[in-house]
This record gives sequence, structure tokens and C-alpha cells, in this order.
Amino acid sequence: MMLIFLLGAHILAAVFWVGGMAFAYTILRPAAGAIEPPVRLILWRDVFKRFLPWVALAIVALLASGYGMMFLTFGGFHKAPLFVHVMQGTGVAMMLIYLHLYFAPWRRMQVAVQDAQWPLAGRQLASIRKLVAINLVLGIVTVLVGSTGRYW
Repeated sequence: MMLIFLLGAHILAAVFWVGGMAFAYTILRPAAGAIEPPVRLILWRDVFKRFLPWVALAIVALLASGYGMMFLTFGGFHKAPLFVHVMQGTGVAMMLIYLHLYFAPWRRMQVAVQDAQWPLAGRQLASIRKLVAINLVLGIVTVLVGSTGRYW
């Protein structure tokens, strides 16, 4: 029963994070492009203000459930199959990118929007966009590895 709970938590956290990035990058970003820069930057600030704490919660859930399943299923790292290590590696890379995004361009963007420094806020948003694109690709790879790896 514990394994079912951990797997469910893991899947839901991954779907939320990767799905949220996919929505933001492929739907919201193009739609927001027609909005005047100050309003667009305020919109993105408000979106990230709500989304990023949920991603932090998803990361905690992914780490706890992932390592819980690794120890319950395989008895630890040494017996885990290759796909689990690949998923762990891409997931950790995503988490490190998230931490950089959160503590560098996101923080600078918040201050720039608050101070109405629109060009600076725009540059920070461009940095965030690139980091989200990288994380989205890594997230898709991670989902594919996690869902197909046992069949390799």
C-alpha cells in the first residue's frame, strides 16, 4: 500500500510540474505576447508568484516519494536499474535549474517589476523563459524515462 501511495504522489507531482511548464511555455507565453510589456511583466510576476511555491512542494514530494520507492522497491541505490538513475539525474538537474531560476532571475524580476524597471524585468523574464524551456525538455525526458524505463 505504501508503494501505491508513493507512486501516486510521484506521478501527481511530476504531472503538475511538467504540465505547468508546458502550459506556461506553449499556451500562456504566446497568448501574453500581445499584451503591453508592463502589463505582461506584471502578469508573469503574478503567475510565477503562484506557481513557483507549488513547484517547491512538488520537488519535496518527488524527492520523498522517489527515494522512498527506491528503497522500498530496490533496497537502495546499488540495486536500482539504470532508468531509475537516469530519472534521478535528470530530476536533480531540473531541481538545480529551478533553484537557480528562483533565487536569481525570479528574485531580480520581482524587484524590477516592483520598481517599474521594465527593460530589466524583461531581461529577467527572458532568462526565466530559457530556463523553463530547458527544464521542460528535461521534464519530458524524465517522464518518458520514468514511464518506459522498466521496459528497456
